[in-house]
Amino acid sequence: MKRLMTSALALSFAAGMAQAADDLTLQLKWVTQAQFAGYYAALEQGFYEEEDLNVTIKPGGPDVAPAQVIAGGGADVVVDWLPSALAAREAGLPLVNIAQPFVKSGMMLTCRKDTGITSPDDFPGKTLGVWFGGNEYPFLSWMSTLGIPTDGSDGGVTVLKQGFNVDPILQGQADCVSTMTYNEYWQIIDAGLTDDDLITFKYEDGGVATLEDGLYVLEDKLEDPAEVDKLARFVRASMKGWKWAEENQQEAAEIVLENDDTGAQTEKHQVRMMGEIAKLTAGSSGELDELAFERTVATLMAGGSDPVITKVPEGAYTKAVTDIALK
Repeated sequence: MKRLMTSALALSFAAGMAQAADDLTLQLKWVTQAQFAGYYAALEQGFYEEEDLNVTIKPGGPDVAPAQVIAGGGADVVVDWLPSALAAREAGLPLVNIAQPFVKSGMMLTCRKDTGITSPDDFPGKTLGVWFGGNEYPFLSWMSTLGIPTDGSDGGVTVLKQGFNVDPILQGQADCVSTMTYNEYWQIIDAGLTDDDLITFKYEDGGVATLEDGLYVLEDKLEDPAEVDKLARFVRASMKGWKWAEENQQEAAEIVLENDDTGAQTEKHQVRMMGEIAKLTAGSSGELDELAFERTVATLMAGGSDPVITKVPEGAYTKAVTDIALK
């Protein structure tokens, strides 16, 4: 009897240990879509479970600011773009980049060919739709590099503050609009225009692209070795998820659809998006490229009289997590 009781206690203890996975909440930058397929794949394929993690993924949206969520204790890790993370850091929120799954920017200007635009030299005199909230600074830096005023004066362009849609180019309010390679561009196509009707200009090609979709935590997380270990396991599993998604794009898109509680996404759009996202994550180990970081900082500080950040940030990224994750 004593031996049976001891065995039962041992089994109970083992069961308790098996359930002692570390909890971690991830806040996405936008709604559930293939832009975040790697995280959903890691969850559904059991990669987080293999790392003894119990991960909760929270979708974002137009009214969700990742920096505000993590500041309020609503997430352990957030997906954000480096411009907004650096702006938040300079404003007093100690965000730190711990990994960078996206190695390329998906941002571009998409223009109608019937406006006569064939190259950036044709921008003067045109109306260009631009996203604000920090997303305008790569654009302003690009125009500054080209020597094109953005105040609507002669020889310059008129800037139209663009919402998160492509209506201005469809309704003739703008000659070009801001798009992502994996999303808004295809909204224009789905609205009836064709590839032959459009010409695109990628920020990557203009040398003013900024880092997008990195993973960020608050600085104090990095002071605890146990937290760093947990974050390293999370990054390792997430990158495994991203590689799986790149290699299994149809299945990854289906996983995204299964996790879309709104029912707003379509298989066609998500499969197409996954194909474009894979181009941005291809070759990434998760480690941040210091040269890309420096390029982003230079772009953000080149905003004329109103730059996103006013000084070169210190401590805004760490490789402590990826050094462990990539071992």
